[in-house]
Amino acid sequence: MNKEYLIETQDLVRRYPNGNVLAVDHVSIGIKEKEILGITGPSGSGKSTLLHLIGGLDRPTSGEVLFDGEPLRKLLGQDRFRIKNIGFVFQAFYLWPNLNVLENILLPLMEADLKGKEKINLAKNMIKVMGLEHRVKAAVKRLSMGERQRVAIARSLVMKPRILLADEPTGNLDSHNTEQIMKLFQKIREEQSTTIVIVTHEPAVKDFVDRTIHILDGKLQKSGN
Repeated sequence: MNKEYLIETQDLVRRYPNGNVLAVDHVSIGIKEKEILGITGPSGSGKSTLLHLIGGLDRPTSGEVLFDGEPLRKLLGQDRFRIKNIGFVFQAFYLWPNLNVLENILLPLMEADLKGKEKINLAKNMIKVMGLEHRVKAAVKRLSMGERQRVAIARSLVMKPRILLADEPTGNLDSHNTEQIMKLFQKIREEQSTTIVIVTHEPAVKDFVDRTIHILDGKLQKSGN
């Protein structure tokens, strides 16, 4: 255990049930608070599996994930731990297309112990951060791809989680929108002290992160700035 890290993986292994696929192979990494970390590697290398293990969406075959020095497997048993502490952004967005921008961002707040007005204020603040004030009432299905990704990011951040995990967040975007989303991540890190982990295969993303690690065949290959 190293208190320097917000997230630490210790000899993490994820073997799938047939026993022949070792998706994550004894990976040990530490992620500091407020760090933007890029995880790179070819398709099928295990980088998304590693991200899912870090976020508690999947469970390791062996090894441990620590969150602020505590075993994540134990913390996940606490009421709403994940939604309060860990935000997720995916390439596919997973938005409700017939709901408008505000309604989509309000979804994670449904079970929050807050008054209705407080929930709306939180959601509208995130809409402002994302630069989507002019699209508050727009149905998601009518938004551009870049705008949809901003809504997905806003939804993942509305509970003010300590860490944001993004799986190929720019995979559906052109180069201009990729740059805009990455600059937005940097802004979020500075303004909200959010730790951000990004799985990506896009070289341009490396210019916006503090450090990258490379995964190949489930193994950690290198780490650098």
